[in-house]
Amino acid sequence: MRKLILSSVVMMAASQSAFADAEYIDRARVLSVAPQVQQINQPRQECRTEYMRESVYESNRSNTGAIVGGVAGGLLGSTIGRGNGRIAAAAVGAGVGAIVGDRVGNQNAYGNERIVTRPVEQCVMVDQWQTVTTGYVVNYEYQGRQYSTMMDRDPGPVLDVAVSVRPNVVQIQPMPAPGYRPAAMRGHGPRQHRQYW
Repeated sequence: MRKLILSSVVMMAASQSAFADAEYIDRARVLSVAPQVQQINQPRQECRTEYMRESVYESNRSNTGAIVGGVAGGLLGSTIGRGNGRIAAAAVGAGVGAIVGDRVGNQNAYGNERIVTRPVEQCVMVDQWQTVTTGYVVNYEYQGRQYSTMMDRDPGPVLDVAVSVRPNVVQIQPMPAPGYRPAAMRGHGPRQHRQYW
């Protein structure tokens, strides 16, 4: 009895280890590795400073003649006018005196033109194409058969593969016992349809 129990325990342990070893890691030989590349554009901004030349006009005009002429014309107009017209004559005299004084004071004044250089920053977007590796197509051989897979790195000369073992069992439908006939087939054979006309 003890031998029977001991052999049962040993067989159960062996079957448990067989179930535990149903999947394992093995090594396969790498046949070829082909990197998959893609062109990606990452544009960047380039700026540079350019110097623009401009001409600037500077005037030498003075307002002194207009002021002196306006005061002199106002005094002269107030001495000519009488009564209520005295104020109007002073205003007209000041306006005419300012115009005449400005023309006389600036008759020899000319403007100066000079060239000025100022910096201007100009920026443009420049294409920057880069070649990026997106993965590796790996062809490998295991147990005399060839396989392919896509990986994120080059595995080198060997590749770890996960091997799964399971029985190749075909399930068979149970056969009915001999002498058994389904209820639809019991009787005197196939029914025949009768025709009445």
